[in-house]
Amino acid sequence: MNYAEHGPAATTPKKRQGGFSLVEVMIAILILGIALVGLVQGVNTAVLSNKESEVQTAAALIAAGQIETLRADALGISDGETEGDCGEELPQYHWRQTIASSTIEGLHEVSVVVENAKTGQQVYELKTMLFERPYISEEEEKTRKEEGRKRERRKG
Repeated sequence: MNYAEHGPAATTPKKRQGGFSLVEVMIAILILGIALVGLVQGVNTAVLSNKESEVQTAAALIAAGQIETLRADALGISDGETEGDCGEELPQYHWRQTIASSTIEGLHEVSVVVENAKTGQQVYELKTMLFERPYISEEEEKTRKEEGRKRERRKG
């Protein structure tokens, strides 16, 4: 028997080599995979939320634009329902406007609904009350302007 084979070196435990075992590496990969799935789902939710916000904003602007157009119309407000598309710029939207008289003379309830053009699903609804524009003849308009000028001269 050789002393080198059975001597003190043979009875002392070998030093553990540095590094990771296969089980440790597999657990680390599993944890990393779970974290990545959570991260991807979070990013996906953020993107969908951003898109929904964009759709809501566009629909709100369309509805507000319809009401402002009605408010600026010199012909006045007439009861009924009208509808239309939003043109080539926004083909995914369709609007429907309903005007109904209220119990107060000259006051109308206006409702503008913006829908998805493909599904017909309501995206946004805006309601407001509008008064009819009073009819002022050219003569009355001139008289009012003259009175306004006179008041300005008195102040100045």
